[in-house]
Amino acid sequence: MNIKPLRDNIVIIPKEADEKTKTDTGIYLPDTASNENEKPQMGEVVAVGDSDDISVSKSDLVIYNKYSGTEVSVDGKEYLIVKNEDILAIVK
Repeated sequence: MNIKPLRDNIVIIPKEADEKTKTDTGIYLPDTASNENEKPQMGEVVAVGDSDDISVSKSDLVIYNKYSGTEVSVDGKEYLIVKNEDILAIVK
């Protein structure tokens, strides 16, 4: 990856929405069952800026504000750049 965030910015790879249920049967959900306007709110941190105030680390799975950040495409991959303050939680 060729992105180095500055200051308190964080680069995230958004997690794709699940296409099947989490039950043992694994029922696949049709496109009409999901809201296409819903954006994922969870992703993996792939790079962090150089600010001392950043509270996450590379490879953390995080939950972030619904409509935060800037979407960018680098080398065919989609990334989201968000500010540290837009990170709501770390998933353990």
